[in-house]
Amino acid sequence: MTRKAPGKSHRKGITLLELVQLFPDEEAARIWFEGILWPDGIRVCPRCESTNTHECTHAKMPYRCRDCRKYFSVKTGTVMTGSPLPLLKWVYAIYLDTTSLKGVASMKVHRDLGITQKTAWFMQQRIREAFAHEGAGPFDGPVEVDETYVGGRRKNMSNAKRKALADTGRGPMGKTAVVGAKDRASNRVAAKVVHETTAPVLVSFVQSNASVGTTIYTDDASAYQGLPNHETVKHSVGEYVRDQIHTNGVESFWSMLKRAYKGTFHKMSPKHLQRYVNEFAGRHNIRDLDTLHQMAIVASGLVGRSLPYRHLIAANGLESGARA
Repeated sequence: MTRKAPGKSHRKGITLLELVQLFPDEEAARIWFEGILWPDGIRVCPRCESTNTHECTHAKMPYRCRDCRKYFSVKTGTVMTGSPLPLLKWVYAIYLDTTSLKGVASMKVHRDLGITQKTAWFMQQRIREAFAHEGAGPFDGPVEVDETYVGGRRKNMSNAKRKALADTGRGPMGKTAVVGAKDRASNRVAAKVVHETTAPVLVSFVQSNASVGTTIYTDDASAYQGLPNHETVKHSVGEYVRDQIHTNGVESFWSMLKRAYKGTFHKMSPKHLQRYVNEFAGRHNIRDLDTLHQMAIVASGLVGRSLPYRHLIAANGLESGARA
């Protein structure tokens, strides 16, 4: 059950000094990762899932499977596959990401861990894959649903860009839409980047993240009309709360995402925006846990995922530059 206290004071955090004591060297980081990957103490080959393994003297792969005859390490079969970075730096990067409510800039990771900014950015994008592992729904409700738009301000655009948008519409034109849902019962959120905010797209999102029969609260956007068990507040006429009907919870989640956009990252391109959204939703959903538990959840989410650099930078049909 969610417990409320000022500053989440019921949580057990970890100071930097305690982190250094817990993870003084690479061996400590390896033991921690292996304890998460193989919690019962039995090594499992990530390729054939055999337990018939043994230690070996390979320079980078300390284990070998007797069945498939492949070498492996705790990185094999995770988003850390192929990474030359020591496990200790992955531990510290996970700590930074789980304890920074507004996210952590790749330039800070670059400075704190002594790696290049490009490596830090790639590292963080792979960690964001683990946050996506922290599933959210379906919710039993009541569920608040709302959209937001991520992008720059028109006053910062060039005259040419501003004129082009003026010809196509007003408001969120030129920005990227994100739809989110927050479950009041569990305080968990789910969010997704969408290509448009039409009724089919938004209703499909609600149906994917809310259990049948769940009460849904939204603003008076016409796209949500027709949803069953649906109540609205009329933002268009200045109504934001009516009894228990409001969307303040999910809007609070948006405010955290927006503060991170403006104050930490300064750029969230449409191409990679979903990973940033996953990070903030995932961190929100585990925020009541102790810091070490949060780190363990993120570390376990690294397993079974892959994000080679060539795939990360490959075209996906979306802009790689921030929408100015």
